[in-house]
Amino acid sequence: MSGSYDCIIVGAGPAGLGAGLYTSRDRFRTLILEKFSPGGQISTTDKIENYPGIERIDGPGLIEKMKKQVASFDAEIKTGSEVTKLQKRRDGSIAVFCDAEQYIARAVILAPGSSYRKLGVPGEEEFHSAGAGVSYCGTCDAPFFKGKRVVAVGGGNTALEETLHLTKYADKVTLIHRRDEFRATKVIVEELLKKTGEQNSNLTIKYNTVATAIRGTDKVQSVILKNLKTGKEQDYPCDGIFIFIGMVPNTDFLKGFVELTEHGFIRCDCGCLRTSVPGVFVAGDCRIGATMQLATAVADGVTAAMMLRHYFRDPKWWDEPVSDLLQPGGW
Repeated sequence: MSGSYDCIIVGAGPAGLGAGLYTSRDRFRTLILEKFSPGGQISTTDKIENYPGIERIDGPGLIEKMKKQVASFDAEIKTGSEVTKLQKRRDGSIAVFCDAEQYIARAVILAPGSSYRKLGVPGEEEFHSAGAGVSYCGTCDAPFFKGKRVVAVGGGNTALEETLHLTKYADKVTLIHRRDEFRATKVIVEELLKKTGEQNSNLTIKYNTVATAIRGTDKVQSVILKNLKTGKEQDYPCDGIFIFIGMVPNTDFLKGFVELTEHGFIRCDCGCLRTSVPGVFVAGDCRIGATMQLATAVADGVTAAMMLRHYFRDPKWWDEPVSDLLQPGGW
């Protein structure tokens, strides 16, 4: 056994570091376990302009500031530490297994994050940043493509909503979808089609089309588009490509421990962030109902940490109905 803690946080992305700041500042002995290095997805972001209070910063710079702040309150951050299993013990504590080591916690906050589902085509990894031209978040990166030409990929609700957002910035937006109809809800599809029908619309849709390669020198200059019905390919000029084909939660290690959706997202009550296992909270992109934004991931971490405090005061609180708890300052 490697040690006992009041709180163990799985993941050192914005949600995990946000939680760690509050638990350690509350003088709870806190351990943050991170599989790779702190930051998660945000570490690959070269420009952040939508984090309140900070006009502009890059991902690594923000994470470095968060990490130092958390460490200043004596939280331990262990990198290169992959959590492989969790187990509820008879005394109510939780065992966290990490390679050959085992840690014990009174409570756990799960913040392993999620990963963008990739196209898996040549050039995707090479240009993986908004600055180079490959993005997975229109809300985050659309302003960096003002006056430019972009390709968007996807057919679900998020894809269509993000594509509509792109049209507010880019000169030309081309949405490609591998099928001949969208799986998004009818109202969003209607809004999209209405946009394409406007006079001088900057939005074009290509159905039955996939991207097979992303090309350029230093930055994206074109995308190879293939029509699935005709087999014809074209080298389509653009300045960037936005890929909206879903998220993959990093939760494989949690199967059989907490309740997950069929897609692997952690089920919880979205008010208090309690999971199906007493003493185990969740924060960030890996949970149901997450908005997949930096600011809300941090907010999740803060909420989980404050609910953890309430759980320590009264473990029976775990079974109270959500509706009875949603009062301002009710913790």
